[in-house]
Amino acid sequence: MKKRQLGRTGAQISEIGFGAWQIGGSWGDVSEADGKKALNAALDAGVTFIDTADVYGDGRSEKIIADVLKSRGGDRPFVATKAGRRLSPHVADGYTGANIEAFIDRSLKNLEVDTLDLVQLHCPPTDVYYRPEFFGELDGLVAKGKIRNYGVSVERVEEALKAIEYPGVATVQIIYNIFRQRPHDLFFAEAIKKNIGVIVRVPLASGLLSGKITRDTAFRSDDHRNFNRHGEAFDVGETFAGVPFEVALQAVDELRPLLPAGVAMSTFALRWILLQQAVSVVIPGARNEEQARSNAAASDLAGISPENRARIVEIYDRLVKPHVHQRW
Repeated sequence: MKKRQLGRTGAQISEIGFGAWQIGGSWGDVSEADGKKALNAALDAGVTFIDTADVYGDGRSEKIIADVLKSRGGDRPFVATKAGRRLSPHVADGYTGANIEAFIDRSLKNLEVDTLDLVQLHCPPTDVYYRPEFFGELDGLVAKGKIRNYGVSVERVEEALKAIEYPGVATVQIIYNIFRQRPHDLFFAEAIKKNIGVIVRVPLASGLLSGKITRDTAFRSDDHRNFNRHGEAFDVGETFAGVPFEVALQAVDELRPLLPAGVAMSTFALRWILLQQAVSVVIPGARNEEQARSNAAASDLAGISPENRARIVEIYDRLVKPHVHQRW
């Protein structure tokens, strides 16, 4: 497993991380036992970065992580969590120092630590990025020793560009994949200039870029790929990267001939993301041990030829770009 630096945090982490949303909830039936097996398989494969959030299963994900790390012992991986989505209603005025500190205290308890490695604002309303006094409150929480670093998880490129104007913002988590290519137009260059850690989420477009989803695939009622198809529960860009389902399936079919022999589409799609120097870590989720090991294998995959890279851009420009590029 190759490593990269997480921006100015200075942490050296695996370039493939573990996204712990699936073991928390909103992905259908993933048992606690399967979640623990998936996380252990990822750690056994060399993963040293875990991303979670306080709302994933109402703390379930954080608690599973704590249990697994306690049982394993040894060197502790870097664990990032998120805060803010527990607000109800989820509005900019709710982002206060007191509220975020209360959420952080809860995560400290769930993860069974004294200090959180990284706290990310969990896709806050855009207005929050224009409130410097709130980012000052986060600096205060660093000074208190409750968090070592803070960053943001964003929906839009514009939010990312605004966030990194604040000197305390160490990381940005953003959606980037074969179906969401806009971040490399400008944001990645700015992130490199400012030594920002870039955490890439939704790298497989909610499973579409696994190549295993078909028109006949059925999703459980508690799976966001069912209940958030049109943004009913949260930003639609988090589900299938915001790409219309039929369009995405056509694009997947056109990507298949580019796969090297014996390489899964998911592994190929992750390797494509790692071509970007600005990316610190990619955080695919996993429901089971097999998926976790397959994700980790992307670190060892050979590069993608210039011809195939050009073909990927052509497929995106022709089929996907009109639906997503300027929206996020």
